[in-house]
Amino acid sequence: MTKRSIETEFVHAGERRPLPQGLPNATPIYASSTYSYESMEEAERVFTGDLKDYIYTRYGNPTVDAFQEAICVLESGAVARAYASGMAALHAALLASDLTNGSVVLASRDLYGASFDLLYKVFGAFGVKTQLADFSDLVELKRKVEELKPRVLLAETISNPLLKVLDIAAVADLAHSVGARLIVDSTFATPYLARPLEFGADLVVHSATKYLGGNADAMGGVVIARDIADEPALTSAMKLVGGILSVWEAHSISRGLKTLALRLEKQCSNAEFLAEALSNHKSIKKVFYPKFSTGGVAEQVLTQPHNGALLSIVLADDTRDAAWAFMNSLELVVRATTLGDVFTTVSHAASSSHRELPEKRREALGITEGLVRISVGIEKAEETLADIEQALGKAKGKSKKAKNA
Repeated sequence: MTKRSIETEFVHAGERRPLPQGLPNATPIYASSTYSYESMEEAERVFTGDLKDYIYTRYGNPTVDAFQEAICVLESGAVARAYASGMAALHAALLASDLTNGSVVLASRDLYGASFDLLYKVFGAFGVKTQLADFSDLVELKRKVEELKPRVLLAETISNPLLKVLDIAAVADLAHSVGARLIVDSTFATPYLARPLEFGADLVVHSATKYLGGNADAMGGVVIARDIADEPALTSAMKLVGGILSVWEAHSISRGLKTLALRLEKQCSNAEFLAEALSNHKSIKKVFYPKFSTGGVAEQVLTQPHNGALLSIVLADDTRDAAWAFMNSLELVVRATTLGDVFTTVSHAASSSHRELPEKRREALGITEGLVRISVGIEKAEETLADIEQALGKAKGKSKKAKNA
């Protein structure tokens, strides 16, 4: 072996060692941006696809692939591709749907606020038109589908923040009747509660930042397709747009997946306890919770007896001041613009997730100033309830003082 200088050995010593024969029981973090080969001819075979292997992490990485394989199995999909965030994943799903100048996206009016921005500001700049509809009104939705002949129908289940459950099978049938695709954002449901592809959806999207990771320490997104024919377009969106999932995030989210069923079991149970307890509270005007909706869709779509791990409340004093006073008075529950974590969080939709929507449009959707979304954690439910009740009491007292001032 050639004797090398200390400067060179600092760089190369210990690197590019052969892989061990034994398989690791946990997927390693492959923190390498590139991969080397014995010859240029071998590398060329990887580039052409004749050899299935890794060449550059933007094109693929073993740690990311492990997460993609896991979520693909959980969603009963044919292929999955992971991205840097939920918004990057939704962007990729839309890019993979052959939208061109003049294409129409028929979107549910019950979407996350940034999803509207993506449709109007990004895709709108390229001539893609977005129309909105109430996806819970299947008669009106059918009329719009037949009239507009959209390329894509886009909806959420469970929706943010009013927690509506989509009749996925019925909407998928309407989409396919005109050759459209159905994309479902299933972040709030997770594959533990619903698997949209099994109901006929074409693509399912997750913000993996939320329940899939579940510990507020990783950001990512993923698209799962029902048809393997979507693989080239989803991979192209990953390679060319470049919003790839980091290997560190992939490892963290994969660990989160392993406890998803355990976490959701407890979170759903706690959410039902809170929804029932708060439904008759004198300081609360209304509780949004899938179990309380009519029509039986939640029972058809969600894995029973669960109804999700979120609820939204509208305060009796339906104002921003009252909502913020309540949120500021919480001592255990965390104020955060996220959800799906092991700890309970609250968010004010009008000033966070839907702040970009005009006030009149928010109110027309039912997102009033006094609405607060509660993402329920795995704490002891009685202690979470006690904190919410004391905060409601303090907020009511502050409201009285303000009115008498």
